[in-house]
Amino acid sequence: MRLTISVLILILSVQISNAQNKDIINDSIQSFCMADKLDSLLIDWYKKYTTDSLPELSFFNDELILDLPDSIYQQRLENIMSPIDLTYNKHVQQYINRYVKSGKWTVPELLGRANWYFPIFEQILDAYQLPHELKYLTIIESALNPNAVSRSGATGIWQFMYNTGKMYGLEINSYVDERRDPIKSSQVAAKFLSDLYNIYGDWNLVIAAYNCGPGTVNNAIRRVGGTGSFWDIYHLLPRETRSYVPAFIAVNYLFKYYNKHNYSAAKFELPLLVDTILIDEELHFEQIEAVIGINKEDIRKLNPQYKMDIIPAKNKTYPLLLPMAIIPEFINLRDSIYTYLDSVYFNPDKFKYKPNETYVDAFTPAPQPPGTAKLEYKVKSGDVLGYIATWYNVSVNDIRSWNGKTSNYLNVGNKLIIYVPEAEADKYRKINSMSFDEKQKMAGINPATNKPKEEPLDPNYEYYTVQQGDNPWGIANKFDDVSIDELLEMNNIDNASGLKVGQKLKIRKKS
Repeated sequence: MRLTISVLILILSVQISNAQNKDIINDSIQSFCMADKLDSLLIDWYKKYTTDSLPELSFFNDELILDLPDSIYQQRLENIMSPIDLTYNKHVQQYINRYVKSGKWTVPELLGRANWYFPIFEQILDAYQLPHELKYLTIIESALNPNAVSRSGATGIWQFMYNTGKMYGLEINSYVDERRDPIKSSQVAAKFLSDLYNIYGDWNLVIAAYNCGPGTVNNAIRRVGGTGSFWDIYHLLPRETRSYVPAFIAVNYLFKYYNKHNYSAAKFELPLLVDTILIDEELHFEQIEAVIGINKEDIRKLNPQYKMDIIPAKNKTYPLLLPMAIIPEFINLRDSIYTYLDSVYFNPDKFKYKPNETYVDAFTPAPQPPGTAKLEYKVKSGDVLGYIATWYNVSVNDIRSWNGKTSNYLNVGNKLIIYVPEAEADKYRKINSMSFDEKQKMAGINPATNKPKEEPLDPNYEYYTVQQGDNPWGIANKFDDVSIDELLEMNNIDNASGLKVGQKLKIRKKS
């Protein structure tokens, strides 16, 4: 799939032509009458009709509008034209509250990501003649993160398990995981949703089965007599699935009416104009970075399916998504890119592959960072790079790069170069002569357990232990009446990346 200028022009023309619809014009007139300002009408129209599948173009963000009677939410849901039943009830309102009233941390980012990803989903869903609203499943599944991995191993934007991905033909191996590919995974999602619709003929049951599996839904239907809607079997479904359909309906509301609450999209970092080229030889992202100059982090973001920064095109071709502006340069320098240090990148004796780390040429240690002092550490029995990095407050990758290492293997007696801030050189210079327990204590680690010392928990609060794959949104959804904003503020966390596995989070005060 290619997001070309012609596609963007087509989308924009459809958006503008849709604005001629009488109901839409009436809605804008009502907004105008309520605001009683011409510029408010213009901005409302500008937001509403240029942000569904295009980059955010609106140019201001007022105070959020949150306190509305439930009847307004109900009426707005009823006004959404959709082949999927968007029932309004207390369960749906609960999730509207979560997304709309408690979304100031997350909604702008979701809107920004959606402007990039949704055109991909819409085109694929359209090809399978499926409702475009199904794209909103990705908000619930992964918050539009192609690298999302759940505790159960579900992976990618659409959160497919390994067996489901393989069953539908996705390539999953040491180098490639097409569950992370927004295009390939969307095609599989469309096939899977089509198969489910052929079973149920009811979109809410399809959405429920997407979450918990058709077997669970079939058992619930049998228990109510063999027929029934989602709401008829609601009480027989797992707790997560009971929440799943109301959450989906609430996301429909959010993306239809976010402008009514004065939300606007945050800028998303991926380039809008991209194109695909086919790769027919082994290629490392660093080869592209070195010859063309595009940062390999940007290549990763556009091509998340390649787990080791390597396109393993030995016996088949693979797609590579790049900004359209650099495609001509890539084609012109293709031979230079493929041959750049190929004897190093694809020689297993000289180059070791580690997923999504900075790969280091075995023969070229990284230079000394400015403002640092050079120290030496002599490796002792029991030492590992992880411990040493903790003691010096640096990363394992730093130590490897400073010492030209391609693995974490250490020999007793090896001397490692470590760079530390000049002002703290005396503090870190002592480490080389300390015992293991002394070094652990200095780093705030209990030598008896090799775990960081924990602050005592406040007995007045309920706590949650962060698990692998958790994010603030998902944790907040596990508890009634707990918003993501409250969760982050209570635990002094700035963003989702501030979570660590094993961390104890305050949830709420005990009643």
